[in-house]
Amino acid sequence: MSNIGDQVVLAARGWIGTPYRHQASCRGAGTDCLGLLRGVWREVLGDEPERPPAYSMDWSEPARVEALWQAAKRHLLTKALEDEAPGDVLLFRMRDGSVAKHLGLAGKTGAQATFIHAYSGHAVVESPLSAPWRRRVVARFKFPQEG
Repeated sequence: MSNIGDQVVLAARGWIGTPYRHQASCRGAGTDCLGLLRGVWREVLGDEPERPPAYSMDWSEPARVEALWQAAKRHLLTKALEDEAPGDVLLFRMRDGSVAKHLGLAGKTGAQATFIHAYSGHAVVESPLSAPWRRRVVARFKFPQEG
């Protein structure tokens, strides 16, 4: 399989059912949304380019710093929001005025678009990229071809 987007989707789907665990990144045992992205990176590209520091559930909201967005820009390739492809990394702003702090990986694109993600109270799931979710996407990235 040579298309990196297809490799990302295949790897991410292997995490479906992994329980939500804050700051974890272990397929089958526990992960959060960043841990899912980190685990898929390891499976597709090898060693992680950066280990995140410990982070709270509120991320960098008190300081109003877009820490997750900045990290994504350091290691991923920025895409236009409308340039959809399977395997894209989606960055979500969960509430107006808050920092962007949720990640997902595009599964399917088009009319039946989906994304794979982990969020509090759920396991890793593949959810429809419905209008409410789509409105929260603030950035789109793709994995580099090499780690």
